[in-house]
Amino acid sequence: MIGYTEVGLPCIAVPDSAPGDSTWDSPVTQLRDESAAVLDVLKKRGAILFRGFHLGGAEWFERFASAVCPSLQDYVGGNSPRTKVSGKVFTSTEYSQRAKISLHNEASYLKEMPRYVLFYCSVAPNDRGQTPLADSRRIYEKVDPDVRSKFEIRRVKYINNLHNGEGVGRSWQEVFQTDNRHTAERRLDADGYQYEWKENGGLRTSIVAEAITDHPETGERVWINQAEQWHPSSLSPDTRDALASVMPESDFPHNSTFGDGTPMDEQELAHIRKIMNQEETSFDWIAEDVLFCDNYLVMHGRQPFTGPRRILCVLG
Repeated sequence: MIGYTEVGLPCIAVPDSAPGDSTWDSPVTQLRDESAAVLDVLKKRGAILFRGFHLGGAEWFERFASAVCPSLQDYVGGNSPRTKVSGKVFTSTEYSQRAKISLHNEASYLKEMPRYVLFYCSVAPNDRGQTPLADSRRIYEKVDPDVRSKFEIRRVKYINNLHNGEGVGRSWQEVFQTDNRHTAERRLDADGYQYEWKENGGLRTSIVAEAITDHPETGERVWINQAEQWHPSSLSPDTRDALASVMPESDFPHNSTFGDGTPMDEQELAHIRKIMNQEETSFDWIAEDVLFCDNYLVMHGRQPFTGPRRILCVLG
C-alpha cells in the first residue's frame, strides 16, 4: 500500500516496503494496482510527490506515468523549448538556468490542455532548482473579484511570433518539429489557432482561451491562464527595453491581450503575480522523485539554479 502525508503541497507518497523486502513489488505494479486511489488523492490534494519508488530511468518513468495515465501526449506545438528523451518523455523547459519560470498551468492556451503533468528527477540540483507549486483554486479565490470577472468574461488571447530560423525566440520549425508549412498548418488548424505567414518566412499565431474554468471532475472554479507570463510586463525592464528598441511589442516572441485584442492593465497583472507569489510553495528534489500534478488544480514553475539539474516530463 502507498502511504500519504496528511498536509502540504505536494502531498508526499511513499511505498510501504523497500527493494529487497519480501513484500516489495515494482513501482509500476504498485501504481497500477492503486491507480484509482491515487487519482482520488490527486483530485483532492492537487499534486503528489512519489518518493522512494526507485524507478531508474526515463523508460521506467514513462511506464510509471502510463500506469495512471493510459494516454500520453506529445509536445508538438508547445510553447517552451524542450528535447525529446524517449517515447513520450521529454525534458522540462530548457530556459536559462539563471531565470525563474513563473507559475503556470501547462499549455493552458490550448483548446484541450493536458489533464495531468508528471515530472521525474533524473539528476537532482545541488543549488535551488525547485519546482514551486500553487493551488489554482486558492488563486481564483484570492484574485480581486473585479479583476477576476474581467478575465472570466473577456478571456485571454495568446500571441506567438515564430521566426524562420534566425531571430529572437523559437522558430516555427522547432515548435512544430517539421520544415513543411502544410504540416505546421494542419497542427495549427487542429488546435484552433489563427495564424499568418510573414514575408520573411516567420509565423504569427494567436489563440483565445479561457482564463477561468471548472475542474472537469469536481466542478471547482480554477484560475488557469498564462496571461501574466506571456505579457511583456513579465520581462525584466532591461530585456523589455532591449526588445522594444528593435521591434514593436506586437512582434515580441510572446504577448497576451484580452480575447478581443484590447490591452491588459499592467497593475492588474502585478496584482495577479502578487497573489501567485503568496501562494507559492516549494520542495527540494531528490533523485528519482516523481511529481504528479493535476494540471487544473495546481500551477508549477521553476526556480533558478546553478550546476547540474535534469528533470524529465510527461503529459497525460
